[in-house]
Amino acid sequence: MLEGIIRESIGSGSAKKLRRDGYLTANIYAHGVENIQAAFKKGDFVKAVRAKEGLTLALKVGETELNVVIQEYQLHPVNGDVVHVDLRVAIPGQVTNFLIPVKTVGSAKGLKNKGVLIISKKRLKVRGAIENMPTNFTFDVTDLDRDDSILIRDVEAPANCKLMDREHVSICGIIKAK
Repeated sequence: MLEGIIRESIGSGSAKKLRRDGYLTANIYAHGVENIQAAFKKGDFVKAVRAKEGLTLALKVGETELNVVIQEYQLHPVNGDVVHVDLRVAIPGQVTNFLIPVKTVGSAKGLKNKGVLIISKKRLKVRGAIENMPTNFTFDVTDLDRDDSILIRDVEAPANCKLMDREHVSICGIIKAK
């Protein structure tokens, strides 16, 4: 379980001091839950995210234990380090929007025909309760030839969930290399 501290002041000066000391600032929120401004050791946070099994991440801030989902993160513009993360509390039974990661497997046959695989949607917006959410969407791209793509309308929504993206939007596809 990842452990963090509650931030006393939420100004930019205190955030800079925390970042200088190796911390990552975070905002923890959900509908019906009071917002918590927290900070985590950057190395511990990265290890916990990489080691998590499902969509949720267990953490402890102060005396409060929560299951959260990573909603958004901000990267440093120069070195690419994570500087801030927004965490949504996963309340069982509460219907809300989640961003589910997209993964591709296989080697597309269009790559041999001078094509390039483009993944245009790295995460899909899905509305539903946390217990109905998949860990990720995995797409087999071996049958994709040049100028073929997988659209939102080609995806089967999980039970009791709804895909919130427009159905004509491309998730991934093979385009002609220049």
